[in-house]
Amino acid sequence: MNGLMEGNRKLFEDMVGADPVSGDAAAIIDELRALEDRKSAIAARQARLAVALHLIRRREHADLGLPADQLGAGVGAEVALARRESPAKGSRLLGLARALVTEMPHTLAALDTGHLNEWRATLLVRETACLDAADRTAVDEELAADTGTFDGAGDRAIISAAKAAAYRHDPRSVTQRAARAETERGVSLRPAPDTMCYLTALLPVAAGVAAYAALTRHADTARATGDPRSRGQLMADALVERVTGTPGGITGIEVQLVMTDRTLLAGEGEPARLSGYGIVPAGWARKLVAGKRDNSELTTWIRRLYTAPGTGELVGMDSRARLFPAGLRRFIEARDNTCRTPYCDAPIRHLDHILPWYRGGATTTANGAGLCEACNHTKETPGWTARRVDGPPAATCQTLAVTTPTGHSYTSTAPPLPGCGPGTDVSRHKESNSRRTTRKLRHRQRLRHRRGVPARGQPDEQLIA
Repeated sequence: MNGLMEGNRKLFEDMVGADPVSGDAAAIIDELRALEDRKSAIAARQARLAVALHLIRRREHADLGLPADQLGAGVGAEVALARRESPAKGSRLLGLARALVTEMPHTLAALDTGHLNEWRATLLVRETACLDAADRTAVDEELAADTGTFDGAGDRAIISAAKAAAYRHDPRSVTQRAARAETERGVSLRPAPDTMCYLTALLPVAAGVAAYAALTRHADTARATGDPRSRGQLMADALVERVTGTPGGITGIEVQLVMTDRTLLAGEGEPARLSGYGIVPAGWARKLVAGKRDNSELTTWIRRLYTAPGTGELVGMDSRARLFPAGLRRFIEARDNTCRTPYCDAPIRHLDHILPWYRGGATTTANGAGLCEACNHTKETPGWTARRVDGPPAATCQTLAVTTPTGHSYTSTAPPLPGCGPGTDVSRHKESNSRRTTRKLRHRQRLRHRRGVPARGQPDEQLIA
């Protein structure tokens, strides 16, 4: 028990520093608040720096003669890499910074002093995005967040206040924004734990309510007739069936599942990778390949992807064409899984030549990289370069280095394929075999020693190592 208490004390000291104000709880709360205020002030400083970088890039691009709509291109990606965020997040952060610095001085001051954190400042910027610069500045002055207007207010209260103020200043723009929102409808997919995923649809409210009501009626009817599934399960199964046209939901749709032959045929536990989702358990993968899922009959195609012994790299093929052929495209998509730009995990939309084709870059797996659309366009901005980084001979995955106009370099490595990660590659099996052989030899030596027979070439005292 004393050892446990000592361990807890050491953990406490490691977390908050040795002897933090003699364990004074009130002082700890005060420091937590001070640190939160400091985080807000740092966010305000980052906003000013982002705007300064944007102005520098615009001047540079203007001097290069770029069109007006391309001035400042790529700055969001530079901000993202510096802050270790995705390029999409970087563009949002740059937009937030420009709004705060140029149009919303009161909100920026509130961020500086800790009256608002970065997220709540983002809410104010987001809810006034439909206004022109003059009206947005007027709303900022009316709300005066730097005076403590929102002290104690939650996110919903801040959103409501911003929406109401925006409508008072420009009701027409707010109404037009609501009408334009319908054009932004779409569907997205993101992973969830335990081989599940979130399929999300952004719909006009009438369509969304109607779809939900139809699924609800179906589930209630099925439950009333004795279906043992829960209401949520019935609604989810009905959604999949109505969208795909099949009960199982994936018949006739190619699902790329990357797994080792040992997992498929020998029953090993090395996880597989499902393209568009991520890592899945070995047993689940074998069940999918066998066509057994939720008692449904599935038609299964197996696309075999082989790795080179010792390196774990996928074996590729070359092409003299500028565009990547369909087979090579699927090959690279399976290898890279998501966009290869550092910190970006958006779906792959473009196949890019790392060394550009017009500069002699070949259409090969080694010179190919999967990128999202935004990152592919950013790569073509002046000052940006990309290159493949050659690792040691035993390296299992391709590494891509991206260099920004400031000369800063960032790297990303393709995710390890099943059977190629640390502790799972060919060397692991060789090492495992070697250990088994050593154990057998030692066992034999012990038996010989007990029987009084010295091992060949070994002194007796070294028999039991």
